[in-house]
Amino acid sequence: MNVSFENKGDKLVVHMLGELDHHSAEEVRNKIDDRVEREKCYKLVLDFSGVTFMDSSGIGVVIGRYKKLLRSKGKLYITKVNGSVKRVFELSGMFKIIPLYDSIEQALENM
Repeated sequence: MNVSFENKGDKLVVHMLGELDHHSAEEVRNKIDDRVEREKCYKLVLDFSGVTFMDSSGIGVVIGRYKKLLRSKGKLYITKVNGSVKRVFELSGMFKIIPLYDSIEQALENM
């Protein structure tokens, strides 16, 4: 899993490329947490356009970041989820608590 970051003012966009599964979850979690802490950036947009597969470990990464940001009065939004990855999100019920947007721009505007 390749993770890259893009600063948009006081917001941080996380671009992910590859599979978010039990093999990559810890690395993704550590990279996101490290960047959020270093930059004190508590508004996060997770871009899933490059994620080809996700299992329950990926759900754990997202929920964990959501809870952590909530404690800091931050926000977490999800964008560009496709195919089977979207199905995993739907089955988990996460879209009931974490907003989903079609584009990064929409998510940034609504933060």
